[in-house]
Amino acid sequence: MTRILIIEDDEVIADVQKDYLEAGGFEVEIASDGNTGLHKALNEPYQLILLDLMLPEKDGYEICKQVRSKKNVPILLVSARKEEVDKIRGLGLGADDYIVKPFSIGELVARVKAHLARYDRLVSQGTEETEAGSPKDIVRIKGIRIDKRSRKVFVDDQEVTFTSKEYDLLLHLVAHPNRVFTKEQLFESIWGLDSMGDLATVTVHISKLREKIEPIPAKPQYIETIWGVGYRFNL
Repeated sequence: MTRILIIEDDEVIADVQKDYLEAGGFEVEIASDGNTGLHKALNEPYQLILLDLMLPEKDGYEICKQVRSKKNVPILLVSARKEEVDKIRGLGLGADDYIVKPFSIGELVARVKAHLARYDRLVSQGTEETEAGSPKDIVRIKGIRIDKRSRKVFVDDQEVTFTSKEYDLLLHLVAHPNRVFTKEQLFESIWGLDSMGDLATVTVHISKLREKIEPIPAKPQYIETIWGVGYRFNL
C-alpha cells in the first residue's frame, strides 16, 4: 500500500488530511514536530510527504532540504504563507508543489494522486530493461547530454544534479525544440494538474534550469522567454 507521511503540528488539519487520504486507499502516518518528521522521512519508506512549513523544533524548509538531498519522493509543501518569496524558496529547495492554506480537501487529494502517478511512472521507467547507451537513450544538444536511462544530465561533460521535476521539465522542453509553451501547458504536462496549480512553480523551475545549463543564466541561449506567452527551447 502507498504510504504517505504528514508532517503537521495542527492536530485538526492533520487528522482531516489523514481521514480523506485513508479513504482514498492510502496508508497515512502523522508527525507533529519537525525533528520527528525529519527522522521518519529519512528512515522510513514513504511514497509522498505532505510538509507544513511552520513547525516546532525544525521548520519545513530545513526538512525539505535534507530530505531532498537523500530521497526523490514527491514533497508537497502546505502553508498559510502565500507570499511569492515563500513559494520560490520552497520550490527552490526541491519541493514538488506548494499548496496554500486554506485549501479544499478535494484539491489536496487530487494533487497527491497526480504526484504519486508521476512518481510511479518515474520509478517504472528506471527499471525498464533497455539497452544502455543506445541512441534512443541519449539526447545531445550542443553542450548538453541527457542520459534517459539513468536520468542524468551532463553539461560540458560535467554531471549536474537535477531534481525529478527539473529533469522532467528539461526533457519535455528538449523533446519539443523551438516550440513555445505557456506556463499553463508546462504545469499540466509536468505536474499533471490543470488550473489548480500555482504558476510560480513553473517560473522557479525554469530559473533553476537556467542556472544549471546556461553559460550565462541572465542571458539564456537555450531556454528563451517569449514575453506574454511562455518559454521555448532553442536548438
